[in-house]
Amino acid sequence: MSHDSLELRSTITADAQLRLELVPVTLPDPGPGQLLVRIEAAPVNPSDLGLLFGPADLSALEQGGTAEAPVLTAPVPQGAMAAMRARIDQSMPVGNEGAGTVIAAGPDQTDLIGRRVAMMGGAMYATHRLIDAREALPLPEGADAEAGAALFVNPLTALGFVETMRAQGHTAMVHAPAASNLGQMLVRICRDDGIGLVNIVRSAEQAAMLRDLGATHVVDSSTDSFRADLEQAIAETGATLSFDAIGGGETTSIILNAMEAVAARSMDRYDRYGSGTFKQGYIYGALDTGPSVLRRGFGFSWQIGGWLLFQQLQRLDPAVVEAMRARVAREMTTTFASAYTARVSLAEALSPDTARAMNRKATGAKYLIRP
Repeated sequence: MSHDSLELRSTITADAQLRLELVPVTLPDPGPGQLLVRIEAAPVNPSDLGLLFGPADLSALEQGGTAEAPVLTAPVPQGAMAAMRARIDQSMPVGNEGAGTVIAAGPDQTDLIGRRVAMMGGAMYATHRLIDAREALPLPEGADAEAGAALFVNPLTALGFVETMRAQGHTAMVHAPAASNLGQMLVRICRDDGIGLVNIVRSAEQAAMLRDLGATHVVDSSTDSFRADLEQAIAETGATLSFDAIGGGETTSIILNAMEAVAARSMDRYDRYGSGTFKQGYIYGALDTGPSVLRRGFGFSWQIGGWLLFQQLQRLDPAVVEAMRARVAREMTTTFASAYTARVSLAEALSPDTARAMNRKATGAKYLIRP
């Protein structure tokens, strides 16, 4: 028996056009180890936007198709096409995670039929998803799909930061920007686990919100005293590790320089190579797609690298990953709760105004697709 589904697909064509549309697909019955899930909620995370929109010029979006089957198109700058070579003319499903109800299962998974599950694995902006049961997390009885829709990307990223910190011998960290859903989760984790955390935000309102959650060290980058405040918070926590979702600009550079300024306070003699305190900066996002700028005043004991959740999970001990997943399930309505500002259907997601709003990556403006 086959099952009809509808998937949101993104294509960049050879003639430099982005095309977004809803594509009918046919899914087979699940085999051993598989589940067929009716998707009921899927969040729009910053990590989804690169595949969804690519480098297209969304100011020039045009809508076509019909109300039931809308199509969005936008031009892709010719200068960006070389980087898109591997995906040209490929109709690509989108959506890293979601939640829904199991409507069919392989012969070894029938106990999950009727259960609501959270999932990670791509192609979640759809009405149905055939998925390996290992990529699904059964939700507690009575949990709704919205509560379970975002239980992988942000929660496991926040917990992954903590595991990276411990594995590399750091004791505290800096996070920017910290007022996002992920940042709020990290505040709760560090509050509950007694971990020093410096939160960089961009307004007094965001600072007040994080303090209300229990954050101790919050610095506002919009103030004249930002750099001095950052140094003070690093001195109080001993942070030597940072996670930067902005990517472009000087955020990581500013943090490393602040760490070095704090370390230099305890040097008993001058060293032209700077302090021996090791400082690690990770860039894990690209909210700003411009160049990452380093103004090197932080000595020679430092390192900068990329941090990607899916790669990190593969490097961790499977028992650690399972413990992380178990904690997320236990604390899904507390530590790992997400808030949404808008809920849209698949068709509504394909309107120019909604597409542009989703792509703004504004703090506190998170979209949920309800297929």
